[in-house]
Amino acid sequence: MRSALLLQALEQKLDELARHIAPQVKHATVSPRFDRHLFHTRRTTLDACLQEAQRSLSALRHAVDARQIEQVAWLAEHLEAQIAALSREAASWSLREWDSPAPGIQKWQRKRLQHQQFEQRLMAMKREREVRLANVDTFAEQQQLHKEITALEGRLGRCREALENIERVLARLTR
Repeated sequence: MRSALLLQALEQKLDELARHIAPQVKHATVSPRFDRHLFHTRRTTLDACLQEAQRSLSALRHAVDARQIEQVAWLAEHLEAQIAALSREAASWSLREWDSPAPGIQKWQRKRLQHQQFEQRLMAMKREREVRLANVDTFAEQQQLHKEITALEGRLGRCREALENIERVLARLTR
């Protein structure tokens, strides 16, 4: 019974964390974000780390089902450390200083950060318009909000395209 509650609590924490870091999951960094003992992935996106934490949760479920008490204790502690590390990274993401192995890379990293922040603002503006759209009464207001949402979707698409181009340039520069 206690194991089921522990698994449910960890799953809820992981789901909440996934929702919290959703805008940042695809954004990579030049250097690793975490220690190799905590996350084994070589990718530097939060998405890769989140997937690894979800695999840890699956392994924990399997260990609970197999009644492997020592492994359950270690996996639960490890998963909790992974969740805590991802939470700290998400909270301090905007303050993270970018690695600067070369001056050209630094310029592209600043561009990436600016575009990521712009993408977050556009997504917030779009969500705000969608909420307003659900609450308006007049047809004219609905049409106006639909136009604004469509325009924001276009801007968001162009922003994401620019981010992909920046990521490709950074990938070439860091090879």
